[in-house]
Amino acid sequence: MIKVSPSILSADFVNLERDIRRVSDADYLHVDVMDGAFVPNLTIGVPVVQSIRRCTDMFLDVHLMIEKPVRYIESFAKAGADLLSIHLEADHPTRIAQALKVMGECGVKKAVALRPITAAEAVLPYLELGVDLVLVMTVEPGFGGQKFMADQLPKIAAVRRYIEQYRPGCDLEVDGGINAQTARQVIDAGANVLVAGSAVYGADDPAAAIAALRGE
Repeated sequence: MIKVSPSILSADFVNLERDIRRVSDADYLHVDVMDGAFVPNLTIGVPVVQSIRRCTDMFLDVHLMIEKPVRYIESFAKAGADLLSIHLEADHPTRIAQALKVMGECGVKKAVALRPITAAEAVLPYLELGVDLVLVMTVEPGFGGQKFMADQLPKIAAVRRYIEQYRPGCDLEVDGGINAQTARQVIDAGANVLVAGSAVYGADDPAAAIAALRGE
């Protein structure tokens, strides 16, 4: 089953509750957290995640594009995140492992994310630690609306092979430039969770756009 996670990075933040309700047909809600250090942009933090949690019961797929994420795992878990993705490039491997351990203690699903520069093999130690999801970026993280990087397709396929070998049942999410056309490419490569911002929020009918991403 293909799952769709609309990114609120493309929503109207003046009318955020309205725009969350516009994508209620989706499986997840993707929340991008940026710190202005790990990526050159600032977005939302813990208080906004708390507010989102109060206005929806959707599964909150929270993507932490921040340095040294272990510092904030407990806070985002308490704010209402259902899943937390942290970047392998954001800290030393031992501290990434520590952050995953804290996620388990907090009862949130555990995920790791890879920038385009990071090889598929980097996920191997974390599959053995029991991650629930691997996120492969098909743009450089930091801004929405970027062009899909087709050269990441072999990496998606490689990550899927590693998942099948070492962590069957782990989800494979792809984020960046996803629309009805590129969705087919990443699904064929092995992805089963699709993050889409402008393809959903830029559509006249977000529900139809979500269905198209699923291939319905």
